[in-house]
This record gives sequence, C-alpha cells and structure tokens, in this order.
Amino acid sequence: MLSSCKGNALGFSRHATWTRFGLGLIVAMAQNNAGINSDYEDWSWSTDAGERARLLQSPCVEVGPRSAEEQRPAATSILGAIFIVVNAALGAGLLNFPAAFSMAGGVAAGIAMQMCMLVFIIGGLVILAYCSQASNESTYQEVVWAVCGKVTGILCEIAIAVYTFGTCIAFLIIIGDQQDKIIAALMTKSTGAESSHWYADRKFTISITAFLVILPLSVPKEIGFQKYASCLSVVGTWYVTAVIVAKYIWPDQEVVPKEIPTSPSWMSVFNSMPTICFGFQCHVSSVPVFNSMKRPELKPWGAVVTAAMIIALFVYTGTGVCGFLTFGSGVDQDVLLSYPSSDIPVAIARVFIIVCVLTSYPILHFCGRAVLEGLWLRYKEETVEEDVVRERRRRLLQTVSWFLLTLLLALFIPDIGRVISLIGGLAACFIFVFPGLCLIHTKLSEIQEARPASWWALVSYGIFMVTLGAFIFGQTTAHAVFVDLAK
Repeated sequence: MLSSCKGNALGFSRHATWTRFGLGLIVAMAQNNAGINSDYEDWSWSTDAGERARLLQSPCVEVGPRSAEEQRPAATSILGAIFIVVNAALGAGLLNFPAAFSMAGGVAAGIAMQMCMLVFIIGGLVILAYCSQASNESTYQEVVWAVCGKVTGILCEIAIAVYTFGTCIAFLIIIGDQQDKIIAALMTKSTGAESSHWYADRKFTISITAFLVILPLSVPKEIGFQKYASCLSVVGTWYVTAVIVAKYIWPDQEVVPKEIPTSPSWMSVFNSMPTICFGFQCHVSSVPVFNSMKRPELKPWGAVVTAAMIIALFVYTGTGVCGFLTFGSGVDQDVLLSYPSSDIPVAIARVFIIVCVLTSYPILHFCGRAVLEGLWLRYKEETVEEDVVRERRRRLLQTVSWFLLTLLLALFIPDIGRVISLIGGLAACFIFVFPGLCLIHTKLSEIQEARPASWWALVSYGIFMVTLGAFIFGQTTAHAVFVDLAK
C-alpha cells in the first residue's frame, strides 16, 4: 500500500505539469476567440440550428422559442456545473475499471495511462467550449455541424447513435449480471442450494425486467420526469466505490487474489484504453452544460472540467486499484461478479447499479432516438412542425425497434467487456477526433494577416488530437472485432 501511495503522489505531481499546459491552452484560446457564424457566410446553412437543437438537445436542457430575456432562465453555478459534469462522467463503466487495470498490466500502468489521457480529456472539453462560443451553438452535434460542415456533422450524429445503442446493450447486460447474483443469493438462502428453475434463468430475468420497466420508460416523448435520476446515480456510484475500497481494506476470508501482473506491455496498455475512454467520456453532454453556466467563459469552464475530471479520476482509480488488487488477474469484467452472492453490502451495491441502469437506459435511448429523428427529418427535408401528425407513430416504431435489438444482443453477449471494447473506440472519437477537427476548422476560419505562434500551436494541438484519436479508435476497434468478438 505504501509503495502504491508513493506512485500516486508521483503521478499527480506529473499531472500538475500537464495541468499548467492545459491552463496555457485555455488562455491562448481565450485570447484568440472568434465568432464563426457571425463573420463568415460559409456557415449560413446553419440558420436551422433552432430546429436541430430541439431535436438533438441533451435531455436535461429544454429548447424552444425563447425571447432574448429568456435566453438563460436558470443559470448553473460553478459547483452545479462540476456536479453535472462529474455525474456525466461517472457511470456503469466504473464496474469494468478493475479488469482494465488487469488488462493494462498492473496498477502503475493503469494509473499512468489515466494520467496521460486526462490532459487530453480536459483539453477536449475546453476546445468544445471554445468552438461553442465561436459557432454560437449550444450542443455537441450543432458545434460539429457548424464548424466542420455537413459531412462531419452527419458522421458525428451517426457515431452518437451507435454509441448510445451500444451503451444500452451494456446496460442490459449489467442488469442480467447483477440479477444473477441477487437471485442466486435469495435461492441459496431459501432452499440451501442454487436454483435452476426457468424463472431464475438469465435471459428470462433480463427480458421481463426490460419489458416491464425499461420499455414503458422509453416510450414518452419527453423524459423530464427522470430529472432526479442523476442524483440517485451519483449516490449509487459513490456507494459502489466505497464498498470496493472497504472490501480491499477488510477482505473476506474466502477471497484469495490470483496473480497480480506487474510487467505491462505496450499492447496490453493500449487494450485498456476503451474502458478509460468509455469511463471519462462526458464530452457530448458538456456543451449544453457550458452554455447553461452563469459565466459561460473559458477560464471558469477550465476550472470546472479540471475539478470534475480530478474527482472522476479519484473515483475510477480507487475502484480500479482496489478491485484489481482484491482479485488480481482473476477479476471479472464486471467487478461485482467477483464477490460472493451472499455479501450483503455488495448486494446493496448491485441493487443500486440496477436502479441506476434502469433509469439511465431511457435517457440514452432518448438521445439516440433524437439523433435518428434529426437525420430522418433532414433526409425527408421536413421540419418538426410539418411532421407532428406522424411523429407519434414513428417514435413508437423507433423505440420498439431500438429496444428489441438491444435486448436481443444483450441476451447473447456474455459480458460488458465485449461491448465496452467496441464502443470505447467511439468514445475516443468524441474525446479526441471531433474536438480536434473543430479546433482546426475554427482556427483556419480566422482571417489574420500574421498568424502568431499561439495560432500554430493550437492548430498543431488539434492535428495531434485527431491523429491520437484516430489511432485509438482504429486500434481498439480492430482488437474488439478480431479478438474480443471472435471469442
């Protein structure tokens, strides 16, 4: 434990250096801020932004025709923004972090990978805020559309739809994992042996839970009734982390860790990237949060995302390190599956996770459905107002199709690791590729007689982010397709 604490201290010292670099990036952007839509006619096609925003807006932000005085009816404080960003970052990916540390080759490699990626994760969040100001758009998709053009905007929306679809599959798998353990504990307690009855079968329990709870929550047009789910999700995440840390400090006698790897390889380290990207990906939700702040400026936003990502780093690192050291290389892809079914605190954690996932699936489905709806309306060249009559029928068809496909795939995919390894590559696109492209296009659109060193530095940084993101996406997707899915 002492050596691991020293390693953490050294890592955070190095991270402070990178943080100073990130703050320099924020200052450079603030000094070079420029409006895009207001100065250049090349983006005149974005005048339908109100329609697209209403379709593609984050579910926690209401969009509609508002007067200038009502532009910011409920501004978010800095502390509130930190809470929202932390909540967007923390989620079910937490359960896969101990397995990611095992895959990376040990504690040192896992922490080092997180620390190195954190500076780019924070940088991507700042870039999106900068480009949001420059383009006068208030959602992730709208920023990409306005800054990078139609083709990149469509690719971004398709990526979001695929990402939310894959995450919904992972959520259903998590429900089945946790229900298996809870049912096994209840059956063992009542009969003295694990049951093999049909009603305890995994496929039946996932299906009945999905049809009775998730489908009814996914059908409504609006999801404002789930506004309190975020608080429950945060409580559940922190409780899971607390249980995993406590179980490492005071381990159960029957839990014996397997071999703990300490010599990572480059390939093993890169294979842990999907989980890290999936865990820290909050970029799609960050743009509406930035625009809802009392002071939507780069310097306060830089402080918000830095604080939020450090909090997320502590939670993910605590869970990953303690879960990995408790079970070693034998840790499951879902760390809660490694604990005995009869463990009461862990059983409570499983209930928390189930409730959080049940409320999160409809929100993610809403985001994916909104993107598909926007793409369909653009393809048909229709506006929202012209298509109200057929909206309900189309929404029901989209919801039922989405639900059945995710359920079918979840029933036959064995663990969340397979899904995260695939959609983690898309998370890298949201963190690196699209923000990098936005930064490059924004800087290239500036008309300057002499381009200072800061301009070249920002363009070079954008090119590096795109290159890094493309490499992570290609490497992780290839590994997921040819290795994980082939098993």
